[in-house]
Amino acid sequence: MATIISNLIETYPFLRQWILPFIIILVGIIAGLFFKRFIHSRLKSAAAKSDWEGDDVILDAIESQIILWFFWGALSITLKNVEIVEPYGLYVSKFLIIVLIASITHAAAKMIVGLFELWSKKQAGGLPSTAMFTNFVWITVYVIGLLIIFDSLNISIAPMLTALGVGGLAVSLALKDTLADIFAGLHIILSKKVQPGDFVSLDSGEMGYIKNITWRNTTMMERTNNIIHIPNTKLSNAIVKNYDSGDPSFSIKIPVGVGYNSDLDKVEKVVMEVANSLHRSMLEEMNQDAEPAFKFRGFGQSSIDFMVYFRGNKYGDQNPIIHEFVKRLHRRFNDEGIEIPFPMRTIINRSEL
Repeated sequence: MATIISNLIETYPFLRQWILPFIIILVGIIAGLFFKRFIHSRLKSAAAKSDWEGDDVILDAIESQIILWFFWGALSITLKNVEIVEPYGLYVSKFLIIVLIASITHAAAKMIVGLFELWSKKQAGGLPSTAMFTNFVWITVYVIGLLIIFDSLNISIAPMLTALGVGGLAVSLALKDTLADIFAGLHIILSKKVQPGDFVSLDSGEMGYIKNITWRNTTMMERTNNIIHIPNTKLSNAIVKNYDSGDPSFSIKIPVGVGYNSDLDKVEKVVMEVANSLHRSMLEEMNQDAEPAFKFRGFGQSSIDFMVYFRGNKYGDQNPIIHEFVKRLHRRFNDEGIEIPFPMRTIINRSEL
């Protein structure tokens, strides 16, 4: 093979200036593949075992750019040994600079977004990782990269900033509703009025889980899996009941009534035995830190009314708890002979002769 190449070079001398650059570029690509396949993969395996998750984010951010960087380095070395007629040499040099800055900008944006999301997850009351903030970080990093590219090309950005200032005023007037939604979204996030994952109810009657806060809308998923898109300005001005902003545990009240001829001490004892038995059953919806409670509430039209109190871990846990408690209590009342009366009324008909 080496003999064939040597004979070709002797026969066609002009190939000498192209074969060596081709070999350098090929070696650069192979080196990039080798680095990505063996060295980078081992670094990722070592990072997966570490306690800090940031190294995984950094390695993931640069993974897609490794081969491009090795190719860029090999191509830069090649161009130093190849004579290119001006001004094409200058154009190629500028193009390589643009490619490198764009590649680094993309990797930096991916890394910063990943570290931001990682940080936001670890902040108990910090900024939530929403599409709005993620897009803001992407745009900011890309704009910085674009300005660096303009600077490397000796393009003055002052006229551009002036034009953007004048044009921005016109755009802000035309898109005032959109801008109002954007700033309302920022207000919602920074004030922590709602955050992704919260279960909320609005004064207009809608209830559901907050899924995301975007530039214009906040998406809420109802328990029936229907998605509601709420403009940020409306949500910012709405009266919101947030079930998860403080203690997410939820008080569950179950009303029951027994007949007037019942032994109330026995009723209290039986009900608490059933309630405590359900509490000890380790039902996953049951809050184990709160003991069940029992209180008589008053004399009803046909029964003595009382209330049994449980505590669920979050809103929505009341349904399986109520379901299980009613079944157990009904069975136990039947065994103990305790009556749950039907509504009854005594009607006295008085007629004058």
